[in-house]
Amino acid sequence: MDEKVVQRPAAAGMNMEGLHSRAVSKDLTNHSNTDVEMQTARKRRGNDSQQPTQNSTPSGLKENVAQQKRQRFHFDLWFCLTLQNWILDFGRPIVMIILPLEWFPLNKPSAGDYFHMAYNVITPFLMLKLIERSPRALPRSAVYLCIITFVMGASIHLVGDSINHRLILSGYQLHLSVRENPIIKDLKPASLIDSFELLYYYDEQLGHLMWYIPFFIILFIYFIGCFTKAKEQKTFPISAWLLLGPSAFYYWYLVTEGQITELFLLTFLAMVATVIHQHCKGVSPDSNGLFLLYSFSVTVLLVAMWVGYLWNDPVLRNKYPGLIYVPEPWSYYTLHIKNH
Repeated sequence: MDEKVVQRPAAAGMNMEGLHSRAVSKDLTNHSNTDVEMQTARKRRGNDSQQPTQNSTPSGLKENVAQQKRQRFHFDLWFCLTLQNWILDFGRPIVMIILPLEWFPLNKPSAGDYFHMAYNVITPFLMLKLIERSPRALPRSAVYLCIITFVMGASIHLVGDSINHRLILSGYQLHLSVRENPIIKDLKPASLIDSFELLYYYDEQLGHLMWYIPFFIILFIYFIGCFTKAKEQKTFPISAWLLLGPSAFYYWYLVTEGQITELFLLTFLAMVATVIHQHCKGVSPDSNGLFLLYSFSVTVLLVAMWVGYLWNDPVLRNKYPGLIYVPEPWSYYTLHIKNH
């Protein structure tokens, strides 16, 4: 009896110790499971936090590439703009003179007219692409309004210039006024002369103003966005030097043939004033801004040389009276070159 009594408490003690050890092991197991779950949750949070960064990396690279593209020298656009200006604008009357008249009857559009149509489409497109490359946000409404006016003015000039070149083939002389031309001054009834003067007004005055004013406004709007503090963006690349001459010569032709000397000088002075103003703020033009500024500077020199060369020409002096005397190249051609 006594031994059984003694053994029962011992057995009970052993059972208690087993239960205690089981509870401890269970707690340890639960604790370890909790640690594993916490580590898993931390890894998930870490992966979630890294995932947006990884996803945002391509877009960030695209933005950097786009920013660098906007800041570098836009050789592709300047080259295309200069090339099409020379071919479609300067080369337009030359093509009309060279190609046989039988290919393009006087009552049908000429090759020059098709060149002008292409110019009216390609030039606004290239200028919009140029505005898109600007490193600064520019007033889009003003740009779109200028583009619309530009296309309208160039289209008016297309019609007037087409008829004007057909008159040249019939003996019209550009160095004389409308009423002084031999093929027009004897027209009957005399009111027809007024109609030709209206045509001249649309071609040489209204068409040119609606064409060139928005053209230079767009260039100036683009120019004011070409200022930076970064020295590496101010370097003038070799490609820009190669395009400088052809670009400046075309602007010379544009200013003299378009009779827009005042508009050009006003734009050039505004660019110089902008450079001085921005220089006070510690910024200066980048390579694209310098290209425009240098092109206009060379153009001023070329126009001055052209005026000096024809300063004492009495016939051209009579056709271009006034304070600013800048003869048209094609008037010089019909006066001094065509007959020889």
